[in-house]
Amino acid sequence: MVVERARDESQSMSGSLQSLCWGSSACGGIVSSYFSGSLVEVYGVRSVFGVTALLPLITSVVSLLVKEEPVHGPARGLSLGNDFFESSKSSIIQLWGAVKQPNVFLPTLFIFLFQATPQSGSATFFFITNKLGFTPEFLGRLNVVTSVASLIGVALYNGFLKKVPLRKIFLVTTIIGSALGMTQVLLVTGLNRKFGISDEWFSIGDSLILSVLGQAFFMPALVLAARICPLGMEATFFATLMSIANGGSILGGLLGAGLTHIFGVTKDKFDNLALLIIICNLSTLLPLPLLGLLPRDEPDSDENTDIEMTPY
Repeated sequence: MVVERARDESQSMSGSLQSLCWGSSACGGIVSSYFSGSLVEVYGVRSVFGVTALLPLITSVVSLLVKEEPVHGPARGLSLGNDFFESSKSSIIQLWGAVKQPNVFLPTLFIFLFQATPQSGSATFFFITNKLGFTPEFLGRLNVVTSVASLIGVALYNGFLKKVPLRKIFLVTTIIGSALGMTQVLLVTGLNRKFGISDEWFSIGDSLILSVLGQAFFMPALVLAARICPLGMEATFFATLMSIANGGSILGGLLGAGLTHIFGVTKDKFDNLALLIIICNLSTLLPLPLLGLLPRDEPDSDENTDIEMTPY
């Protein structure tokens, strides 16, 4: 639905639509994050799983309020038999025809490679729980901070960055994010305590800053994905792009797991965790030479409200 509305809008307006959606998501995250930790301690894991399984039903009720115009035609039919398979075959052919276009394939490749860089999050999580002894309640508070930071990141993008060229946002946020990500080394080595900063407060501040930056980076990626979707395949194509991005994240997690094994980092042994964090953060800079794959941005104006889809 957002993609359909974003296609004919300027970059800034498209960014506002994405900001509205993800800002709402961040607000929901603020409400739920704290209770996720405290409820686990009070009622146990089974009860929390039960509650989280029931809550999505509310979304089903809200969906009944959505107004949309049905599209009639053979390509939209859901009848069983040959019509269904012919419709599916036609949709797949149309999807592949859209993906293989250079102005779509190259940005999609860029998003995938950006997501596929190695990640050290799992090893860091074992460190803060097994080594530092962070409780589920504190992790819930940390999730609250992350949700608040995401909301701040959305506001930052919507207020100051939605008219900035996408290439510039990716470049700046990646470089700053890689540098700030190195601060986790201070937590792993205990240097933060030498400066009089407790592990808890350092984790809160670190999560706040990195989450704001991460959301500011994530928003233009969503805007780009929404604006390269072809007409008539908005839902399928956007879902495909997000699946490709998630596939990149899975690959990044696997690469991070491989590096974790190579460096001998386990749930109880963290001697080389600092080196792992440094390598993973430096690897986020590797896709920067591929920024040329992204479409050039045209300034917002009344006459010209589209991104020029020329990859070079």
